[in-house]
Amino acid sequence: MPTLMIQGCTSDAGKSTLTAALCRLLLRRGISVAPFKPQNMALNSAVTPDGGEIGRAQAVQAFACGLAPHTDMNPVLLKPSSDCRAQVIIQGKSIGNLDAVDYHAYKTTARAAVFESWQRLAAQYDWVLVEGAGSPAEVNLRAGDIANMGFAEEADCPVWLVADIDRGGVFAHFVGTLACLSESEQARIQGFIINRFRGDIALLQPGCDWLEAQTGKPVLAVVPYLHGLDIAAEDAVPRTASGVDGDFKIVIATLPHISNHTDFDPLRRIAGINCQFANPNQPLPACDLLILPGSKNTQGDLAWLRQQGWDQQIATHLRYGGKLIGVCGGYQMLGELIIDEVGIESRQASSKGLGYIPMNTYLEAEKQLRLVTGQLIAKGLTGAVAGYEIHVGQSTLHGDGWEGLLQLDDGRTEGLISSDGQIIGTYLHGLFDQLSALTALLAWAGWCGSVDLLPDADAQLNAEIDRLADALDFAMDWQKAQQVGLLPL
Repeated sequence: MPTLMIQGCTSDAGKSTLTAALCRLLLRRGISVAPFKPQNMALNSAVTPDGGEIGRAQAVQAFACGLAPHTDMNPVLLKPSSDCRAQVIIQGKSIGNLDAVDYHAYKTTARAAVFESWQRLAAQYDWVLVEGAGSPAEVNLRAGDIANMGFAEEADCPVWLVADIDRGGVFAHFVGTLACLSESEQARIQGFIINRFRGDIALLQPGCDWLEAQTGKPVLAVVPYLHGLDIAAEDAVPRTASGVDGDFKIVIATLPHISNHTDFDPLRRIAGINCQFANPNQPLPACDLLILPGSKNTQGDLAWLRQQGWDQQIATHLRYGGKLIGVCGGYQMLGELIIDEVGIESRQASSKGLGYIPMNTYLEAEKQLRLVTGQLIAKGLTGAVAGYEIHVGQSTLHGDGWEGLLQLDDGRTEGLISSDGQIIGTYLHGLFDQLSALTALLAWAGWCGSVDLLPDADAQLNAEIDRLADALDFAMDWQKAQQVGLLPL
């Protein structure tokens, strides 16, 4: 079963994006390839056509392979709802919330799902490119590991190890990671990739020579830092504002358990718009459009929002005429009551919402997972939408002054807009992905600019994956890669 695993010395070393780039390089050479991540911990997820849920990074990698995402590509997804508790998704379906100790006991079942999914992919494709999680040097997690070397050892596959030189200490990262591994695990690592390098590579070469002499393993590539690379993040929230000189301001409230923040990537790409994620423990910046995003712990994040004083600042924002959008969990927060009698997200039975929408939300055990298409229909808004729903709440309106936001192609009316046109709520993720809807919603929010030259989401992602694949192809020493008997490139 031709399988190669990409592991990282740290989180955010570039495993996800480099795996996507390798997927694209194989595709270009006419080789059928599928991505695979045994276990992922992330709050950014995607709905698959087979009706399940996987990490968004694997959906991006599937796109790089020219494939529709499938639940086999990420058979175990952990979605944290607190520091010690997470919803566990097995082959696309939630089996409930487990704390760390309970999940450790559950790993035998999770392992069976991992290898079942991997074997199905390996039977269908020429190659499977596997992404590790975090770092293989986490010795405290070695027992029962299915995310890194535990998988590689049982699958008997080679490993490429990635480190981010932009953070410094790259040679210590490689040598230190090797020192934490067993002899068989060390032997499994076939080469190193140095990621995000800036400067003259001639100045780095003595270090690469030292590393190869010290470890007996080749440096396969030194990948340059690509400024402005725009590929959906696996989990990390962007901490810098885009379009800082823009007069029109959009602020996204950064909740502790914010989910699917990639919904707002299209807004960050528009010249002339200052778009930022609000920093915790600071006042919400003044803005034209305020967005409450999705959350994996709606009641807990709502309580935290109030502790920050953001509820009062939201009221001030609306009083001065600002526009407000709530997406998924943020939509639920805008209602009057959130009821969680069976402990889906937390042990709190109910919470008062912000009270802007006469609506109650009931959290239910069965998660709603749908790919949807449709049209904006409210307040003169027009434009096609295409996205997905991924939520455990059913929301019921019980007052007047609101109308439907979307007419979906499955016959449902979804979302709400207030009679004064100031507040929008929706369960739809991907609300801004289609150019026509993006244009209409920005005009509703008060922006007078143009997005005519903005590429659609798929075109943007395709161009960025190609850009990264080109850089990796140029940086890779394919002769060294072939010498260690790996990819047929």
